[in-house]
Amino acid sequence: MRMYDIIKKKRDGGELTTEEIKYFIGGVTDGSIPDYQTSALCMAIYFRGMTVRETCDLTFAVRDSGDRLDFSDIDGIRVDKHSTGGVGDKTSLVVAPIVASFGIKVAKMSGRGLGHTGGTVDKLEAIEGFKTTLSDEDFIKQVNDIGFAIVGQSKQFAPADKKLYALRDVTATVDSMPLIAASIMGKKLAADDDCIVLDVKTGSGSFMKSVEDSKALARLMVDIGKNAGKKTVALITNMDRPLGYAIGNSLEVIEAVETLNGHGPKDFTEVCLTLAAYMLSLAGKGSVENCKKLAEQAIADGSALETFKRMVKAQGGDVKLIENTENFKKAKYAYAVKSTVSGYICKVDTEAYGLASLALGAGRNTIEDVIDYSAGIMLRRKTGDYIKAGDELATLYANDKTKFTAAEKLLLSATLLQDEKPQDEPLVYCTVE
Repeated sequence: MRMYDIIKKKRDGGELTTEEIKYFIGGVTDGSIPDYQTSALCMAIYFRGMTVRETCDLTFAVRDSGDRLDFSDIDGIRVDKHSTGGVGDKTSLVVAPIVASFGIKVAKMSGRGLGHTGGTVDKLEAIEGFKTTLSDEDFIKQVNDIGFAIVGQSKQFAPADKKLYALRDVTATVDSMPLIAASIMGKKLAADDDCIVLDVKTGSGSFMKSVEDSKALARLMVDIGKNAGKKTVALITNMDRPLGYAIGNSLEVIEAVETLNGHGPKDFTEVCLTLAAYMLSLAGKGSVENCKKLAEQAIADGSALETFKRMVKAQGGDVKLIENTENFKKAKYAYAVKSTVSGYICKVDTEAYGLASLALGAGRNTIEDVIDYSAGIMLRRKTGDYIKAGDELATLYANDKTKFTAAEKLLLSATLLQDEKPQDEPLVYCTVE
């Protein structure tokens, strides 16, 4: 088998066999296939696409290129949620304890943020003392005892994807639906979960900018999950505006705790309840409608918050921060961004809002960058709100006040105002099952 023939076959619109796809991923993993041939095939896939069968084969080959988890020692049904990434998306911090409070197990390995999107692991590390690395034994014990654990990806999951993504990133082949689906699901299927809920973001703050593209990606990933024997459902959720009001690690943890206390922002709370409802329903707790009532109950009676506190304590975090969020370390400087004109906020560039938070030190451009956990943005107005010239649009937080200028410029240029109130957009567009 020659890589040349595989590239030529896909270039000419042919359908690759399972063996050819395994050969390709095997060569990417062990380095026997040179980067220029890997890049050439990625470009051929970008233009020619892949069938569902090819994409499933590619996903399974990526999954099998590294370690796979064995959760057989975890008692009960295991369910996970994966988000395609967004701004202000701290849903795992609320959804996981809700689901775990009903005896469903959430054994979650999360990534770190890069660019304009934040990572769940980074947010949790804003809690002083919190450990995002556990031994396999401690991880499984905690999931059995408490119902959930969230840790960083300490194992070598899907190493082929890491190499593929690095090349896709520099060869303009990132936005290929089969390659995106194989990247996401290859890593997700390396975990040993029974059920998967996919939160596929759409809009200016997400990778997929249109609802139709998001639905197509969701359909493909749900098909992959089904072929892997997993109960899988996808929700298409709105990322044309930040989720909630907080952008930045400790700020987002505080907002998540407020939500678990029943005082969260309406949009963020609604998305969390919907995701939790689908997770509970897939795990056999009843209809989605009834499970949403269960999720509301878990917040109202405090069981979700108590479960979250137990998880924080078990992983070494300072529970006093959760009991009183005023104890979180504050940034040295705060700066009010004021609107220069009056009108209704009709549209925002959510990605630019994320980049503004990044400019304040709340994120990383490269994986080696050090995060300032107290830096970030608290929005005071959102899409649909009326704002007068001179009113505060947002408060910026940083430990270096020279960073305010760039962040303010990004926020103001990313906020479009008009005289008429815009129509409300749905938070959840649809589901793909």
